[in-house]
Amino acid sequence: MPPHRVVALLNEPQSPFELACAAEVFGGVRPDLPTHYDFRICAQRPGPLRTTVGHALVAEAGLAALEDADTVVIPGWQPPGADVPAPVLDALRAAHRRGARIVSICTGAFVLARAGLLDGRRATTHWRRTEQFAAAFPAVEVDPDVLFVDHGDVATSAGTGAGVDLCLHLVRRDHGASYAAAVARSMVLPPRREGSQLQYVAPPTAPAPADVSLGPVLEWALGRLDGALTVDRLAERAGVSARTLARRFAEQLGISPGQWLLARRLDAARLLLEETGLPVETVALRVGLSSAVNLRRHFRTALGTTPGAYRRVFGRDGADGVRAAG
Repeated sequence: MPPHRVVALLNEPQSPFELACAAEVFGGVRPDLPTHYDFRICAQRPGPLRTTVGHALVAEAGLAALEDADTVVIPGWQPPGADVPAPVLDALRAAHRRGARIVSICTGAFVLARAGLLDGRRATTHWRRTEQFAAAFPAVEVDPDVLFVDHGDVATSAGTGAGVDLCLHLVRRDHGASYAAAVARSMVLPPRREGSQLQYVAPPTAPAPADVSLGPVLEWALGRLDGALTVDRLAERAGVSARTLARRFAEQLGISPGQWLLARRLDAARLLLEETGLPVETVALRVGLSSAVNLRRHFRTALGTTPGAYRRVFGRDGADGVRAAG
């Protein structure tokens, strides 16, 4: 199949970091991985563009590049809330109508909203801009507390770091968890963050003790997903009450222990479905979800599909060649 065409639409002054979020995920050269994306940049008018750090970069293509894009990325837009030229809005609407996926990083959400692509939908942007965003676009349901929101055809992310999370999430959706994990490893990134995770957690009023890091207990838990692993067991391992553990998860990860545990089990299930031919019942047991019925229920809620359908798209035969209906 031809590579998936990703085009980043730039505007001056352009943030190099926000552009790099998309460029590294979709355009990075990795000799040990197959290439699934063709990454390009464009602007309303081809030529040099000022950046937020002073130096210029050159966009050789104009808006015509959006006509055959499979994904369009708006990697920030400065100043936020400024008018967007009508040709840019028309090009984005046309790309969306013909089926292209439209994605924003950080303040790029203002452009998607200006084009009417977020009306009646949930969206996010950088936490410093959510009040401005909500005031400017009352038809958009603004969620200030998440890293990204993905509707399938349109997706928005919070600040620049969350842009990487969103791009990796899209790779995971396109080509499976195993390939996305390999891309993340090549970028030397930590384990993925959920889109529902808080984008900003206020620091505690008093310095936290040095021994409250969740790192050790999370690493311990990842090696025991197939066991009777509960929030109470996590708390026991951490040497704290379940209430204290929940507070530390909220402070350090922005999610609850139960949400983290379920997400890790689904991640493990996805990898087993991709890389082995184990029956779905066995996959469920190996990741601690007790039964195929339970796995299917959580899989559909989180991913909108079944384990069997996911395997048919992303899986390969395991060593024993077993296939199981999902």
